[in-house]
Amino acid sequence: MTSTTYSGSCHCGQIKFEVEGELSSAMDCNCSICQRKGSLMWFVPRTQLRLLTPPEAMRSYTFNKHVIKHLFCPTCGMHPYGEGIDPKGNAMAAVNIRCLEGVDLSAMAVHHYDGRAV
Repeated sequence: MTSTTYSGSCHCGQIKFEVEGELSSAMDCNCSICQRKGSLMWFVPRTQLRLLTPPEAMRSYTFNKHVIKHLFCPTCGMHPYGEGIDPKGNAMAAVNIRCLEGVDLSAMAVHHYDGRAV
């Protein structure tokens, strides 16, 4: 599979971004926030996510161990991505593939993660 650039946004379009990488699967987490949001997450190095909207246009939410900064649009409420640090200390982005244009969700391999057990 080759690296592709995907365009993403929240529902109202106030938050826009591009992300580059090989999208072959996504993660479905059952933690208290992911289950409610219904996100399908794709983890990429933060350097592969390019914001097309100023960060000030977003709001963030953290909870529990404050490991992931969940970013969302204050207008439409969509959560297009989050930011965090992986166990090796690398900055990562957790992109909600439901917010990407042109992705066939029915063809996506989805891995389930038990976030409630963590």
